[in-house]
Amino acid sequence: MNQIQAEYLPTRQSLLERLKRWDDQESWRDFFNLYWGLLYATAIKSGLSDQEAQDVVQDTIILVAKKMSGFKYDPAVDSFKGWLLYLTRKRIAMAYRKRARDHLQPSAEPSEGNAGIEAIPDPAGVNLEAVWDEEWARTMWDAALARVKEQVALKQFQMFDLYVVKERPAPEVAQTLGVTVAQVYLAKHRISTLLKKELAQLKTTLE
Repeated sequence: MNQIQAEYLPTRQSLLERLKRWDDQESWRDFFNLYWGLLYATAIKSGLSDQEAQDVVQDTIILVAKKMSGFKYDPAVDSFKGWLLYLTRKRIAMAYRKRARDHLQPSAEPSEGNAGIEAIPDPAGVNLEAVWDEEWARTMWDAALARVKEQVALKQFQMFDLYVVKERPAPEVAQTLGVTVAQVYLAKHRISTLLKKELAQLKTTLE
């Protein structure tokens, strides 16, 4: 993610307002880059195939584009997170219905048709809200981390990445990057503080 995209992340309401303009290609690109992984992972974990999940991503983005003009950002009434889940759930359900229709061939005997339907995974057996919450948290973490990366020195971020994200021992990180163990601990403290701030801001404006 480039610096311009990262700078948009703390002002999510501003981005949502810009998305109401169809011709704002940069904002729609930012939106896609931020949310496609969330949509895709949710569709995959609901039991869809790679191609079906890609279709869900595409169809959901198109649906958002069509309905965005009517979306009113009011945390007291609804959240963008909940609204996006609602649209995604609809596309996942439609994917399952399409799969069911594809399994019912006109020439098939009734028993064969019933067997085909029984072989299709039941989306009702998936706790979609739990999956969505998990993937949403991951998306917000990635977004916050991208924003923080623009605020600190490269070596500081490398220390945090190796020590916290990749869970390598502090002495090993210090030796790899040519710094002291104390610097590794300080980098963790500083970046963790910045991350909490960015995550809180995202949570306030979107959830």
